[in-house]
Order: sequence, then C-alpha cells, then structure tokens
Amino acid sequence: MQVRNALLAAVAFTLVAGNAQAADEVVVYSSRIDELIKPVFDAYTAKTGVKVKFITDKEAPLMQRIKAEGENGVADLLITVDAGNLWQAEQMGILQPFASATVDANIPAQYRSSTHAWTGLSLRARTIVYSTERVKPEELSTYEALADANWEGRLCLRTSKKVYNQSLTATLIETHGADKAEQIVKGWVNNLATDVFADDNSVIQAVDAGQCDVGIVNTYYYGRMHKANPGLRAKLFWPNQNDRGVHVNLSGVGVTKHAPHAEAAKKLVEWMTTPEAQGLFAEINQEFPANPQVKPSAEVAAWGSFKADSLPVEVAGKRQAEAIRLMDRAGWN
Repeated sequence: MQVRNALLAAVAFTLVAGNAQAADEVVVYSSRIDELIKPVFDAYTAKTGVKVKFITDKEAPLMQRIKAEGENGVADLLITVDAGNLWQAEQMGILQPFASATVDANIPAQYRSSTHAWTGLSLRARTIVYSTERVKPEELSTYEALADANWEGRLCLRTSKKVYNQSLTATLIETHGADKAEQIVKGWVNNLATDVFADDNSVIQAVDAGQCDVGIVNTYYYGRMHKANPGLRAKLFWPNQNDRGVHVNLSGVGVTKHAPHAEAAKKLVEWMTTPEAQGLFAEINQEFPANPQVKPSAEVAAWGSFKADSLPVEVAGKRQAEAIRLMDRAGWN
C-alpha cells in the first residue's frame, strides 16, 4: 500500500512539475480501467490538441487524495463509477458545480446531479441474469419476486460491500420504504444458493455452471463475458417492466473544486457528452450511452430494449448509508 501511494504521489508530482498550469491539458483521476477510457481521451486530443493526462486507482483513494491535496490539487476531473460514489465525492466537497447548457441538453436530468456537481457519461443496468437451461423467462418478473419461496436455494449475489448492490438497495428503499425493502433483501439472502461472490463475473459463471439459477449483475460484465464466450448458458432478463423499470446506474465525471485547468476540463466534459464521444463509450465499454441520441453497440442492442427506472440516480447516494445498515441487518455479507 505504501509503495502504491508513493508511486501515485510521484506520478502526480510529475504531472504538476512537468506541465505546471499549461492551458492545453487536462489532468484526470479515474477509477476506470485504462483501456476503457484512454481511447476517449486519445480521440479528444486528436480532435483538439489538448493533452489528457490521467492516473487510475480505486475510487476511495482517489477521492481522499483530491481532498488531501486541497488548493494544491493536481486533478481537474474525477471520473468514477456509480452515482453512490459521485454523491460521496460531492458530499466531501471535492467537486465544484458546473452548469452547462451543453451537458443539460445531452444528458437527461435523472443522470445528473441536481446541484450540477457531476454528470453521467455511460449507463449500465443492474439486472437479472438467468440460466437458459433451468429457467424459463416467463418465470421471471421483478427484483422483488426473487425473494419468493420458489427461488430458495437458487439465487446468487455479489457481496453487499460493493457500491452497485448498495445503490440497488437504496432504490428499493426509495420505492417501497425501509420496512418493505428490508423484507425483500432478507428474502434474497434466504434464497441464496451459496455464499456471496466477490464480483459479478463470478455470479455469471455460477449461473452458467449450474451453481445457481438466477443472479443480479451489471450488464457490461455480461457483455464482455458473452463476447468472449458466445456459448454462455446465461442470459439477461429485464425486470419490473410493468411497474417502475430496470435499475440503471452510471459512470460519471465531476470537475474538482480546485481544478488547475477548470475551463479546459469543462470543455472536455461537454465533449464527452456529445454523440461523437458517447459512441466511443458505447463501443468500448459495452455500456449504454448516457446521451439518448446515441444508439448502443450492436452487442448491447442485441439484448433488447427495456424501460428504465425513472428515479434520479443520485438517490443511490442519498440513501447509501441507510442501504448499508439495512443490508447488514438482513445478513447480506
């Protein structure tokens, strides 16, 4: 950990020392995998000549680093996944409001902060994955129904420690109230086929292998796995189509409070919401564009269309602490 932090600090120092206050660059702290974001930055540099320098790490260390750097901050932008994380960054006071007519026109309000602290860049649905060998699609209906007794010993879940599940639970609280949401989550826990998994890939693999019949995962994990293995014996199902819709979350970006290149950073954010950049996100990440004018990739489109939950995604942050306490009470490890 100390070695990693020292390397991160060295990179940050190099970014500052080598290019202090240059107007033709933007520095990004990103929790996204390099290969998922670098092509977007390269396209922007090719288009504008503005260099985009970035370092990657987990979201928590990056947010703490921005806070610790304060007025001597290096990063202009924070890019991370899940509205819960973006909400936390906003509450830490490390982002500055950025009102933009371009962003407002390109990204629906439900995928942006109500205070203009951040905006979504790409979307992912957290939906049901099921075994094509042991489950018929007509047996599935809603997230809530996975708590029913007929799914006992058939459900697989990722750990509650991951923000993706915390955000899903937060929306259950917002929709049903805390008591009903806790009843649903307890039902899920009672129906587990095995201990919770560390990641979504393991959930999909467990469904494919017959360890469980259904699970809950982010769509892009399925997309990447299915692309590598077209014979996957698991398929996605869109729940809650007769009521509120599928839970959708996002990856997003915010301008840091003490951004050295704030104006250049804002221009990059605006460009990342345009059809040109959104098309890149869609092709590279197996995610849905946050800009509704842009179509998803052919792979993603093949999963079929669905109605998304219209709840503002910042609810995931507002109710995150409550969701974590509920999951603990329910025994979701």
